[in-house]
Amino acid sequence: MEEKHNDLVSGEQDKKESVTQNFKENKMGTMPVNKLLISMSVPMMLSMLVQALYNIVDSIFVAKISEDALTAVSLAFPMQTLMIALGGGMGVGVNAVLSKALGEKDFDRVNVTAKNGIFLACINAIIFLVVGLTVVKPFYEAQTDNVDIINYGVDYLTVVCCCSFGIYCQFIFERLLQSTGKTTFAMVTQLIGAVTNLILDPIFIFGYLGMPKLGVAGAAIATVVGQVFAGIAAIIINLKFNDEIKFDFRGFTPSGAIIAKIYRVGIPSIIMQSIGSIMTYGMNQILMVFSSTATAVFGVYFKLQSFIFMPVFGLNNGMVPIIAFNYGAQNRERLVKTMKLSIIYAMSIMCFGTLVFNLIPEQMLSLFDASEHMLSMGVPALRIISLHFILAGFCIIGGSVFQALGCAVYSMINSICRQIVVLLPAAYLLSKLGNVNYVWFAFPIAELMSLTMTAIFMVRINKNIISKIGEKTD
Repeated sequence: MEEKHNDLVSGEQDKKESVTQNFKENKMGTMPVNKLLISMSVPMMLSMLVQALYNIVDSIFVAKISEDALTAVSLAFPMQTLMIALGGGMGVGVNAVLSKALGEKDFDRVNVTAKNGIFLACINAIIFLVVGLTVVKPFYEAQTDNVDIINYGVDYLTVVCCCSFGIYCQFIFERLLQSTGKTTFAMVTQLIGAVTNLILDPIFIFGYLGMPKLGVAGAAIATVVGQVFAGIAAIIINLKFNDEIKFDFRGFTPSGAIIAKIYRVGIPSIIMQSIGSIMTYGMNQILMVFSSTATAVFGVYFKLQSFIFMPVFGLNNGMVPIIAFNYGAQNRERLVKTMKLSIIYAMSIMCFGTLVFNLIPEQMLSLFDASEHMLSMGVPALRIISLHFILAGFCIIGGSVFQALGCAVYSMINSICRQIVVLLPAAYLLSKLGNVNYVWFAFPIAELMSLTMTAIFMVRINKNIISKIGEKTD
């Protein structure tokens, strides 16, 4: 009996040593920092560029229907932002908690975190199914009395909300890949979704290849089909290649403690992105006073700026697990180096974006069949708003560092102050001057405030957390 017990103990010890060795070799703790950051971020940056591309192409196709159709899709943006906020915030929490557990070699917590993240994704999908069936029409009627815009919007947003299971599946399973350092696989899943959307958009919108002409609803269907394909691909890749996570749901029950840890990091991110939804809704109301064209310009700006911001968010997705892992492993040198390199790369991308928005705004707007009126309003808008890009690069990285180190409340406070306390009031007051061009200056004004707060919080984080992490050589 004693011999059998010893054999079991020995077997368990061998198993733990094998698992420990597997995690010990995780590249987030061993690969040279710059090479690691590039290897993890570039795939995400490329995939997000494709995401931005298909978002732009989606609106380009919709613009060919009419300017009212383009305005309807633009007015849907606050609801879509809220949808992304719930999924993205949950994903940020899972990413930070799981990557930190990897760094600490707490393998049980890695698996429990993953399973609870999947459970939360399912809850999110159910919430937006209900929203899609009940809220969409009142949401549009609160923004405009233009019947065509309302009808286009209801057709579009109902499909997007009711079929949100695809995007939430994509969110969680891609985050699991990112959390364990497998960002190349996450890139593959996003490419699958983006390419699917790009192919199906014209087919469903304009009725090619024998399909019925579905108009704006076709754009929504193409979007959700792409998300479903990407989500399925992410599940398959996790099951086949993500050895660090064991997807065994036998006897699974949600863990209140793990969910609390996920949302301790994720809720500030959810609030930040939800505030973005409120800001967009508020800006639409301010701009509608001038004309529906002003709202369309704002919607087009958001599509175009995603082509600049998405690579920075991809950089973030590569950076966060590295910082969280090395925070868990107590490796200050690697953490600080990752942070510094990320700031340099982000600000460089944003500098390029500012140049593009100032040099070729007419060509960018012409992609959306912009009328002369829309061009006269849109060209100065793009040039003025893009003044804040470079500052935003630093602020975005700083906010993600706060989240990765468990201080996401700093990011939340900054976001609330930037978008609600400064940007919307500034835009409203500037609109009273009677010229829509003045409204756009609210963006650089708000970003200056955000830069100041980010710097203050960064100093505090360095003093209270980073400086106290035990140093190790690279």
